[in-house]
Amino acid sequence: MKRSFIREILEAIDEETISFAGGLPSLNLFPTQDLKEATIKVLDNPKIYQYTVSNGINELREQIAKRYSDEGFPTTKDNILITTGSQQAMYILAKFFENKDITIEEPSYLGAMNIFRLNKLKMQGVKLENDGVNISEFEKSFKNTKLTYLIPDFQNPSATTYSQEKREEITKIVEKHDGILIEDSPYSELFFDKKMPYISAKLPKNSFHLGSFSKTLVPSYRIGWIRADEEKIKSLLIIKESIDLHSSGVSQYILAEYLKDTQKYEKHLQSIRDDYKAKAEYFSKQLKLIMPEFKHQLPKGGMFLYGTFGDNIDTFALVQECLKKKVVYVPGNQFYIDKVPNGEIRFNYTHSNFEQIEKGIKLIKSCL
Repeated sequence: MKRSFIREILEAIDEETISFAGGLPSLNLFPTQDLKEATIKVLDNPKIYQYTVSNGINELREQIAKRYSDEGFPTTKDNILITTGSQQAMYILAKFFENKDITIEEPSYLGAMNIFRLNKLKMQGVKLENDGVNISEFEKSFKNTKLTYLIPDFQNPSATTYSQEKREEITKIVEKHDGILIEDSPYSELFFDKKMPYISAKLPKNSFHLGSFSKTLVPSYRIGWIRADEEKIKSLLIIKESIDLHSSGVSQYILAEYLKDTQKYEKHLQSIRDDYKAKAEYFSKQLKLIMPEFKHQLPKGGMFLYGTFGDNIDTFALVQECLKKKVVYVPGNQFYIDKVPNGEIRFNYTHSNFEQIEKGIKLIKSCL
């Protein structure tokens, strides 16, 4: 096992470094005043400081369940398990499926891949195309593994959005082989134009759907969740209790109070979408102007922009030079099972302002 390259990079940089590496939300968009008011309202209640139930407080699970139901995915609080971030959700699931084979996208989320390795899941990579996984490769792998981990909405790292056609094909394949889908959706609310339906909604008995408040509200509360069939939630709860008994009660109560005003939350989500869309478009524009040899697609949402220099540049070697000039990104080889150097890069555009975006791209260009 090796540490996450992204976490190591975050520790190696200082405040002068322009970072396109971590998936960090914009500091300017945290709803600090609204969260402060919610915090003040709950602080006088002594129960927020006590141990609480392992599956999460009722109020918060009911609020999350209602959002699913309102989108046409019938859900109750008993279908929800609160976790300490979606990273813990993935660890719980990896422990649940320990030693099994699993079909994943390539490239895929580095954090999930490390968890799968730690829990001895044998990963089978399937090529990711512009509109989702290659369907023929996916079925060939899935009929053997009967377990898959996918990020259909603004995928990390590629920013790919699955088409409606591929979502339907995946649904059919999972049903045909009576397998299990782990659908990771931390970015689904960060759409620029429209929200796509969850694949899990058509597979309520054969899916685990992962969500998080880290990308839509604040990461430091460390609150995520798993949505699944009630019996599966009971099984996962046993694993959860062996890790931390329960996720932060204070964070849960603050979030539950804040989410009472749904209009306020929706307004906040829209402000994030508007800001991130403008930054994504600006980042893409600057890449075309300053570094046209880097080929990429404009994302439809999320926090990342992904592309490649082709076979001529080793972006892992390049980032070592970029570090000296105080600009960083994540080289694409980190998102593959075998980690062979390649010309791909994942850029995060949400944490930087326009000036930093332009300056950072120029610094990378100077290192080429």
